This record gives sequence, C-alpha cells and structure tokens, in this order.
Amino acid sequence: MITLLTFPFPLRLISFTKSTYSMGLFRDNGVVYKSVNDVDLGPNTDEIYLHADVKAPRMAGLIAKLFVWFLEMKLIGDILLYFLKKNNRIQKLVSYGVMEDSPLYVPLHPYEDFEEEDVKSLCPGLSPAEQVQHAIDCLQLSDSTLQDSHFSFRRWKIMDYSRAYSSQQITPLVVAERLISAVVQSSEPGMDMSFFISYDARDILRQATESTLRYQRGEPLSVLDGVPIAVKDEIDCMPYPTTGGSKWLHKVRPCKEDACCVERLRSCGAILVGKTNMHELGAGTSGINPHYGTSRNPYNPKRISGGSSSGSAAVVCAGLCPVALGVDGGGSVRMPAALCGVVGFKPSYGRIPHSGVLPLNWTVGMVGVLAGTVEDSLIVYAAISGQPEPHQSPMPRLKLPMLKHSSMSSIRLAKSNEWFNDCSDDIRSCCLKALASLQKLYGWETVEVTIPDIEVMRLAHYVTIGSECTASIAHHLEHKGRSESGWDVRVALSIYGSFDSRDYLNAQRIRNRQMRFHEKIFSMADVIVSPMVGVTAYEIMEDAQETGELDYVNGAALVRYSIAGNFLGLPAVTVPVGYDKLGLPIGIQFIGKPWSEAKLIQIAYAMEALCEAEYKKPQVFYDLLGEC
Repeated sequence: MITLLTFPFPLRLISFTKSTYSMGLFRDNGVVYKSVNDVDLGPNTDEIYLHADVKAPRMAGLIAKLFVWFLEMKLIGDILLYFLKKNNRIQKLVSYGVMEDSPLYVPLHPYEDFEEEDVKSLCPGLSPAEQVQHAIDCLQLSDSTLQDSHFSFRRWKIMDYSRAYSSQQITPLVVAERLISAVVQSSEPGMDMSFFISYDARDILRQATESTLRYQRGEPLSVLDGVPIAVKDEIDCMPYPTTGGSKWLHKVRPCKEDACCVERLRSCGAILVGKTNMHELGAGTSGINPHYGTSRNPYNPKRISGGSSSGSAAVVCAGLCPVALGVDGGGSVRMPAALCGVVGFKPSYGRIPHSGVLPLNWTVGMVGVLAGTVEDSLIVYAAISGQPEPHQSPMPRLKLPMLKHSSMSSIRLAKSNEWFNDCSDDIRSCCLKALASLQKLYGWETVEVTIPDIEVMRLAHYVTIGSECTASIAHHLEHKGRSESGWDVRVALSIYGSFDSRDYLNAQRIRNRQMRFHEKIFSMADVIVSPMVGVTAYEIMEDAQETGELDYVNGAALVRYSIAGNFLGLPAVTVPVGYDKLGLPIGIQFIGKPWSEAKLIQIAYAMEALCEAEYKKPQVFYDLLGEC
C-alpha cells in the first residue's frame, strides 16, 4: 500500500474546460472532462501532460510533531484540512470534476481466451507443489552456479538451493543457521539494517530441520523445500503477529492462521523466515518506520529501500532470501524492488487469494512477489496462485510462460513520451538504452501513445486507498491507533478521514475513465513500458528516524509510474536495467493487459537476459550457499 498527497501548488490546466461551482461562502472550480471517445490517445494529441509540480516542504522531527498537533485540534484541524483539500488538485480534478462516466468500484476484468505462444495452461485444482513443478518444466535449466558463471555477480536462485540440497552439498539446516547469523549481524549497531520486524530463530531452525530430514529421505515436497522466503508484515504468517508496521494493530487484530498465499508456500516446504519491515500501515513511499527502524538499501545503507514493502526488497537484495512476499497497493512491491535492484511482480487483481492480508486497501492492494530473478518470481507466482475468493467471479486458468533465450514473436510496446521522460536524467537514459536493446535484438516495435490524465488518476487512487484504509481501521483509531501511530502516519490518517462520498464516488468514475483509456491503448500494443520510479533511492535523514517524514516531492516522483497497476488492477513487473552515477539501481516497468501475466513474465525475462551481465553486487550481501 502506498499513499501520497500533494499539498498546495499552482493549477495549470491548459487542455481542460473549467466549470465554476457555487457553494455560498466556499467556491471552487472543477474540471469538465471530455467524453472518453473524444480523447485522442495518439502521439500528436492536444492533451497536456500535467506534472505533479509538488511544492510542499519536507517535514520531520519537531516540525512534523507541531504540524500534527495543529492538525488534530478540532477547530484548527478542520480549517487546516479544508484549505489543504481546497488548495490542491484533489478538489479541482477529482471532487468537483464533471464527467459522464459512471463509477467502477472493483477493477475485475472479464477474460477472453486467446492463443498464446510458448505458454502452458494449467488445469484447475492442482496443488501448490504441482503448480510449482509445472513452473519448473517451463524453465531453461542449466547446471551453472555462481562460481563458474561468466557474470560478475549473480544471485542464488531457488534451483541453486534445490540442487545443493539434493546433492547433499549443504542442508537447509546449515542455510538456516547462516541466515540467522546474518540477520543478527545486520541488526547490530553500526549496520542497523532493520530488515525484519519479527523473526523466531527456533521456529526457523525447526522448519529447516524438518526440511533437512525430508531431503535425507529423498522426499522433498517441491523445489521450494528448504528455500528461505520472507513475508511482509502485512500478511498473516504463524507464529508471528501481523503489525502492519504499527505498534497497535496486532493488539486488536490477532493473527490466528497463515494467509492463503503463505499456507501455499508452506505446503511446498518453503522455510518462512519472519516478517519483514514496512512503512507503517503502508502509508508512505520511503520505508522509514519510527517504531521498528528503517530498512536500509543494501546498495547504500545510508539510503532508503523504498516503501512500503521495504524489508522484503532489502532482504532479497542482500541475499538473505531469493524471494519475499509483499503487498502492492500503490507500487509497494515494484517501487522498492526497483530501488533495491531486484524484480518486483504484481499479478492482475484477484489472481492471488487475498485472505489473511490486512484489509487496508480492498480494491487496489494485491499480494506480489519480490525476487532476485524473473525465474524465481515465476516459481513463487505459480505456488501462490489459487482459486478465487468465494465472493469473486471465476478466473481464467493459470498460464505459465516457457522461459527460454530464443527470439519471441513481435511485441508492441506502448510508450507515452512525456510521462516516460518525467524522471531523472540517469533513469531516462538508462531505460531508453534498455528499451533500444530490446528493439535491436528482438525487433520489437515501440508504439507512441498518450495516456491522458495520469496526474488525475494518481489523485483518484489516493482518495480511494485513503478512504479504504480509513474505513478498515476507523473503529480502532480513536481508542488506540491514532495516538500510537507515527507522526507522518497521523497526518495521512487525518487527511483520509476528510474524504467524503463526493470525493470517493468521483474517484471511482475516474477509475472507469482510465479503464477505458487503457483498453484502447492495449488494442494498439501488448504492454505499456515506463521507468519504475522517477528518482533513485534518496538519503535517510536523521531527523526522520523518530517521527517518520513527510517528503511529498520525492514521494510524488517515486509513485509516478505505479498507479495504473493498482487502480486498474493490471499486472505489472519491474526489472533492474542499470545504475545511476552513484551506483544506485534503476528499474524499468512493463504493464500488461488483464490476465496477461505469462506474456509479461516472458518480456521481463528477455529484458533481464540483456542486462544481467552488468548487475553489481550490493555493499551489504550475504552468501548463504557458500562454496556449494
């Protein structure tokens, strides 16, 4: 989950018609939107790209506390909230926007069966282990290891663990012992990486011992048997409480059983090693948590790992786990994955069962996978994909792609130039170079398009995720939650609570508009391509450690490319493609059509193959398989 508000700034709407709303003392202007059918999505459209243009000051420490104190005073707070809403684009672009579209509340997509190249369609009713085996059958397997690789740096994969265990070069128990030692070392003063909110060494060793015995009997449950996997502390995983990064939520919502996705991994023999750190309640982009510390970026521990699945991205980057689970409500899997130089994959809305996940964002949040490689993201995706929830419509069959280094059929990549270029120079040049390499090797075509109203969609998503979060935890906030929350989160909760039915309903009408825009774009192209974030990982400031921070300039840049995947329920993946001048990772993103996960993974695999020879080892990295 990711949330972000933009504070006061000038409004420049060149392509929109304005309409004035009279409300007595309170007068505001709302945008009149064109009919979807009248909007030109071509490269030469007269639609204007609206930059975020955030001018809000960064706040942390004492300043953040003072702002919260004023915000939570009844009369002063109401006045502040009124002017915060009035003077930012939410009112003008969302609340008072005039459009003909009806609301769309849940981004579930119909499915039309179509033939796909090099894809395996699975029968329903298979066990997680059986689905994992089908994923293994899709791989281009090799006996190569890190030591004899021609790459300067390569991460251990799930298959490396499985081969090492099966050949008795090492046992899951030894790996578990090394992992525990690494976690202890990384938590010591001087490092303070803050990867985990909770982990239980005895439980890890118990799981590892059981896995070791299965290998000794020649009866591993799957290739995931004995593989360490971490779980974001937004997902239920026994025997741990689910805090959501807060100091209070687990007290009012006890964890009683594994989430469905965790249960499926456990049935495959995976070692669940603990609950990773996260931005409190998912309400931020930095991963800075005043209660449990800040998960630091292994490429530069003085910088953020990103939010809200900060710990999950960091543990994969640092080599502690080949895979971790996260929850993506506004880029919360993909954003930290890009900042930490790993793969971040979120499937279509509804593909992964959501039971056992904190209900902070019902219609925009989805379980996702953070992995060292595209191959490993496929294996875990196969394991956790299950039957739809009882209240959901039937889903299409799970399809898994064949991963092989051969030329794929022609792919059309939609690129919206002004949006694509709205990032740092290093990110722009790196992603353009990666895109050019795909075109040169595979002959893929770039289709120039315009995606209208991207800033409008971001604000509508913000209203939606904020409203859903408030509705979910409102009955706990006044009694316990608000006073025990971090100062930055208390600002977010105050703003969430100010949204009304007009805000929410118009946000869902904008969701419908954007769904139709994207349907048109996907009639012209197979995927949409963009950078994953607008800036690379920025420095962790000391004054934010106690209070958290309100940094809306960096926040707006970080979420710039994330929203369509969540608000519209589309599958999306980010793959590392290079580094900036400071050696910080850069990721490219591919957004797919609904239910097109197989093609999306194939494209990500092709992208990874072109870049992996240049991958660099993080400053903080643990080699758990040693000399296997």
